[in-house]
Amino acid sequence: MGCTSCSSGRGGLPAGCKNNGACGAGGCDKLPVFDWLANMELPDGKAPYDIVEVRFKNSRKEYFRIGEVSGLVVGDAIAVEASPGHDIGMVSMTGELVRLQLKKLGIPADGLFKAVYRKARPVDMEKWEASVEKEQTTMMRARAIAVELKLNMKISDVEYQGDGTKAIFYYTAEDRVDFRELIRHLAEEFKIRIEMRQIGSRQESSRLGGIGSCGRELCCSTWLRDFRSVNTSAARYQQLSLNPQKLAGQCGKLKCCLNYELDSYLDAIKDFPEGTPRLETKKAAAFHQKTDIFKRVMFYAYVDDPGNFIAVPISRVKHIMELNKNGEKPDVLLSEKEIPKVVKELDYDNVVGQDSLTRFDSEKRKKKKKKKKPGSGINSGSEATPVSAAAPQTSTPAKVQRPIQPNRPQVQRPPQANQANQQNRPQVQRPPQTNPPNQQNRPPQQRPNNPNNNKRPNHGPRPPKPPQTPEA
Repeated sequence: MGCTSCSSGRGGLPAGCKNNGACGAGGCDKLPVFDWLANMELPDGKAPYDIVEVRFKNSRKEYFRIGEVSGLVVGDAIAVEASPGHDIGMVSMTGELVRLQLKKLGIPADGLFKAVYRKARPVDMEKWEASVEKEQTTMMRARAIAVELKLNMKISDVEYQGDGTKAIFYYTAEDRVDFRELIRHLAEEFKIRIEMRQIGSRQESSRLGGIGSCGRELCCSTWLRDFRSVNTSAARYQQLSLNPQKLAGQCGKLKCCLNYELDSYLDAIKDFPEGTPRLETKKAAAFHQKTDIFKRVMFYAYVDDPGNFIAVPISRVKHIMELNKNGEKPDVLLSEKEIPKVVKELDYDNVVGQDSLTRFDSEKRKKKKKKKKPGSGINSGSEATPVSAAAPQTSTPAKVQRPIQPNRPQVQRPPQANQANQQNRPQVQRPPQTNPPNQQNRPPQQRPNNPNNNKRPNHGPRPPKPPQTPEA
């Protein structure tokens, strides 16, 4: 994946890889190459290797002979031979590492290689950039023409040549497609030479790129070049569930990473018995459940207790198989002493329960307000009013006197909008009200203090009512 800090180092040096100004992988591009022979000097009298590896758009790489051009380093943009015209590419590998790469790919070093013309000039770069800008619109128009012609194919990418005289159309199709009419329409539409190149679904994913289920960028678009065949037996050897949705990658095929650890699993299962043998014991028959390859353990369960898995070592399984072959049966798979006991290591003990993720999910209980008891007010300490003995006692609580609130300051309200209309109204003078003449000079009367006024008169028991006789 691209490093975002390569161009933000101090003094112009890359800050990401910290290779002191010379990126050993040729930059943060697709399919980079680390030159591990860069710091090694050539023997005296030996000339540098005259073939370089050039990378074009996405994952396309080709090899060219340098010829009279000298001083090429990784990352240089060069003009190379094409058919017809020339193309613009970037040097991705030089020196003795190219010799080893040709040997790995089986390409003869004395074969015919196209030539390197020169380092790219500003005019060549401007023409190449103008051609690259047309690739997206050309691809969308080519897809529309293929749909109009009702061709069962998918055009996934378009690559223009550096001089803008030729374009390569990459497509995928399940069956063979007759695209002669499509080439005729494309040549008339874009006025260039057309080359159709069919690729597989893996190559399409490597050109388009993407993020895998592991969360990282696809291997085929970053470093993987050769696509080896992947079978379902690779998943079976690694004890994986044969679920096509989990085993398939972005391309719809089996994931290439299934082959990464396959050799280690094949070496580990050499000592295991073939298949899933059934073991016979005096207690009951046991059948195979699963296998842990690296712990060298096979899990068995009795027929009458299928939920209880017993981890049986390989040596014990082979011994029971030999006994069953001779007609003998052991008492049990493993004795109680041989069954390993799982001891829980004391790492952290949650005593308070503070690490519970759901401790804030429960609703808080609303606290009930306590009712005020009678006589618990401010004036509860004062003397109670005298109550006569004859007054009936009721169960209703006495009223609590509220504290007297202090005088609040008067707030002056702003004048309302309709006060202006009230000011303009004529004021009517009303005569003053006078009290009646008989109440002006009347002195206040004082009532006599009679203590018996508060008592209810006691008339005694009521006489019984006479019985009512029915009317005739």
